[in-house]
Amino acid sequence: MDHASDTIKDIGPHPQAFDIEHATKLNPNYRSVAWSGRYLQVTLMSIPTGGDIGLEAHPETDQFLRLDAGRGRVQMGPTKDQLTFDRDVSDGWCVLVPAGTWHNITNTGSTPMQVYAIYAPAHHTPGKVQATAKLAEADKHDDPAAWSVQPTHIPDKHG
Repeated sequence: MDHASDTIKDIGPHPQAFDIEHATKLNPNYRSVAWSGRYLQVTLMSIPTGGDIGLEAHPETDQFLRLDAGRGRVQMGPTKDQLTFDRDVSDGWCVLVPAGTWHNITNTGSTPMQVYAIYAPAHHTPGKVQATAKLAEADKHDDPAAWSVQPTHIPDKHG
């Protein structure tokens, strides 16, 4: 991250260091890919008041998410209709999502919920920026880099 312009520059699978809390809090976009490695990817997310990340399950991806600002409600479970894990989360909390688990985080606060996510393998095009969830959902050109290591593809599930 360039502190002069406060923009994210995904440099691909090269060494990188930046203030992730600062970048997360300043990110205005639904999703901004901050770093893409061969096995791991980091994205920054901003979820508007009343919005959510979106109910989904990644059969071959473990996820770590951390809230750096805002409040939310995380729900997880074995099926999209059986979300048995239900917790309120806020600034400083992390959410750990095992592969194959249906999950969603809804912004329950009065300000944008600022989150970063770390997952393996990569899911998105390096450097991809999607301003809103609607634009992200409609984006048909958001594939991981050819140089990233991907498992035998089992498609993600969306609620």
